[in-house]
Amino acid sequence: MSDPLVSRMRRFGTTIFAEMSALAVRTGSINLGQGFPDTDGPASMLDRAVEAIRSGVNQYPPGPGLPQLRQAVSEHRRLHYGLDYDPDGEVLVTVGATEAIAATVLALCEQGDEVIAFEPYYDSYAASIALAGARLAAVTLRPKEGRFTFDPDELRAAVTPRTRAILVNSPHNPTGTVFTPGELAVIAEVCQERDLIAITDEVYEHLTFDGVAHVPLATLPGMRERTVMISSAGKTFSVTGWKTGWVCAPPELTRAAQTVKQFLTFTVGGPWQLAVAHGLREELGWVAELRAALQSKRDRLMSGLSGAGFEVLKPSGTYFVQTDIRPLGFTDGLELTRRLPELAGVVAIPTQVFYDHPERGRHFVRFAFCKKDEVIDEAVTRLKRLG
Repeated sequence: MSDPLVSRMRRFGTTIFAEMSALAVRTGSINLGQGFPDTDGPASMLDRAVEAIRSGVNQYPPGPGLPQLRQAVSEHRRLHYGLDYDPDGEVLVTVGATEAIAATVLALCEQGDEVIAFEPYYDSYAASIALAGARLAAVTLRPKEGRFTFDPDELRAAVTPRTRAILVNSPHNPTGTVFTPGELAVIAEVCQERDLIAITDEVYEHLTFDGVAHVPLATLPGMRERTVMISSAGKTFSVTGWKTGWVCAPPELTRAAQTVKQFLTFTVGGPWQLAVAHGLREELGWVAELRAALQSKRDRLMSGLSGAGFEVLKPSGTYFVQTDIRPLGFTDGLELTRRLPELAGVVAIPTQVFYDHPERGRHFVRFAFCKKDEVIDEAVTRLKRLG
């Protein structure tokens, strides 16, 4: 039988995260590849989930999400960003941000439309755009003065008559950059001049460092009405396995995403929704402590990687550090990461797989620092074998 998979999805195959995590298990290596913490979220939130299960919250919740979580998300947007979203019509609960992105792209893009994304980009973006029959147009982030940024002229040149949306991820995975107000202003200007929708992936919104503030694109003048704002509980509360996310957008955009979402998963587990609602209201102090701890872990890993011979770019947010492998004598990140378990007993992610232009990221490798200090220290000790 010929390959039964539809042609537009054949280039995706197994994700790099699945490949590298399986490699870590198979070789007994330390996994600094996939971005999941090795500690749990706030105890009261975990208890709330258990309580919900034991009290019978085990049947289908409403498709848009439980009102308790939609209200908590609405309150959170207002408190932190001054954005008012009606919990009944402008907030949609999803199975993580990944589903939110997929449902939004599928809802808004016709066959042949184009979506701009900044490369390197999270791998689900390209898959969601391909599923919609649309085309991804990549604008490259390049290191400049120690951080990744884009050329405004390249962004403007990427817009064509077929462009439907710009997908904006800040804080940005995998580079760790946080877009500045000036960079966001350029994106907002392009969206308004060319009548584009902004789809914003803000899952790391609370995980920024060194006093760098996350500014949602929807807060800029003229952008709330054309922005689909996406976030989730996974990174904020260290519960990535709960897969509980949300969309905040004007009614017509929320309705479009929900129309698709109802035929993907219909709804999200009720116990997780109630627990996340509790977390948003009661555990943001815990999140502040997490942010401080992650900044310390970032510095710990950066110092170790520098000592092992990598050139390290300092991230302002997320779980990840980008490194340039050329000082160690390597030029191909994919080749190195596939050999790294053998060479050093560590697994990392080759950044080039997140590019439409892989040659632009071939010399970068991503390491995750959302791990226990002793795990980071042991990984660094092993990586020093490369020098």
